Amino acid sequence: MNAALLADLVFAAHFAFILFVVFGGLLLVRWPRLAWLHVPAVAWGIAVELFGWVCPLTPLEIWLRQAAGEQGYDAGFIAHYLEPLIYPGWLTRNLQIVLAIGLFGLNGGVYFWLWRRGRQLRGNRP
Repeated sequence: MNAALLADLVFAAHFAFILFVVFGGLLLVRWPRLAWLHVPAVAWGIAVELFGWVCPLTPLEIWLRQAAGEQGYDAGFIAHYLEPLIYPGWLTRNLQIVLAIGLFGLNGGVYFWLWRRGRQLRGNRP
């Protein structure tokens, strides 16, 4: 398998993971057991944003692109691929913190709603 194809697969997996982190809580309405995968994924996403870490998939993709003779990039995955689509300026540290808080709020709201729904379905038993 050539490096360009592997880089594209890493990109697809990375993008799918980000979508799962952001919107995966909604899948719990149908498949509650996904929480065992979603909670650690959200924790990782929040930590990456709060601490400014680089996801290991980003350097892997860059390395594969360079191995395929393609141009790598200096920015992180979100800054390189998603920021030009979503944000008009550079991804700043403050914006990363806001994203982490939003991620926590969105998923916390979904989990709270599911918890309340579960209690109602069980007849408010403890």
